[in-house]
Amino acid sequence: MENQGLPKAMVMGVVGLIFVVMFGSSMFVTINPGQKGVLFKTLGEGLDKDYVYGQGLHVIAPWNDMIVYDVKETETFEKMEVLSKNGLSIKIDLSILHHPVQDKIGYLHDNIGKNYLEKIIKPAVRSVTREVIGNYLPEELYSTKRTEIEQEIYDQTNEIVADKNINLPAIYIRDVTLPQTLKTAIEQKLKQEQESLEYEFKIDKARKEAERKEIEANGIAKFQKIVNQTITPQLLKWKGVEATQEIAKSSNAKVIVIGNGDGDLPIILGGQ
Repeated sequence: MENQGLPKAMVMGVVGLIFVVMFGSSMFVTINPGQKGVLFKTLGEGLDKDYVYGQGLHVIAPWNDMIVYDVKETETFEKMEVLSKNGLSIKIDLSILHHPVQDKIGYLHDNIGKNYLEKIIKPAVRSVTREVIGNYLPEELYSTKRTEIEQEIYDQTNEIVADKNINLPAIYIRDVTLPQTLKTAIEQKLKQEQESLEYEFKIDKARKEAERKEIEANGIAKFQKIVNQTITPQLLKWKGVEATQEIAKSSNAKVIVIGNGDGDLPIILGGQ
């Protein structure tokens, strides 16, 4: 019996080894940092959309398939040529930040697949960008309304992809290329507008300074008028008497002559 058991164990070991050699690569799946996985059960109910596997080593049945998604934020560059409101051709470079919704990659894979960038994001960005820029003039895109246009492109694109289990953190306009003659004309126009603003600023500054000086002069004149109305000869004479009395109390005062000096005030002679 022991001799029969040993060959049986050896046979089972050999079979197991052959099984591991043949199917080991599909049984052991490593999910790296920045990745998530969903399992497709070939002999079961198919794609398990609700359970998401995290990073690490996972052992699965060899007939099943682990579908791994990169869920890190990714930047994609897109170059386009679009028409402005007045029909001029404009070249624009966009930067698109995107990544799958991590706990929804099963639904993303079931509805769209790994090629969601080419199937959903890029077509949406292209369509929206053409529509938005078609509402603006080249000089607005080149300078004054660039941020507003960028925000419109992002908002409208995000509406399209939001319900498809895709995150779209941002879309940036990296560069705008206009025909050289148009670019020169726009720059000249902007320069003239800047000079005009500077000139208006200087005029406004001078006007405000003149107003300030006028207010200051009116204040001084008003003060002088009040003083002239308040200070009478009688008041000045009384203040002079008060001052004379204070000086007389000083140890430095020597002689006080009461007489008809200027303003009929006492005259003080001598002193240390």
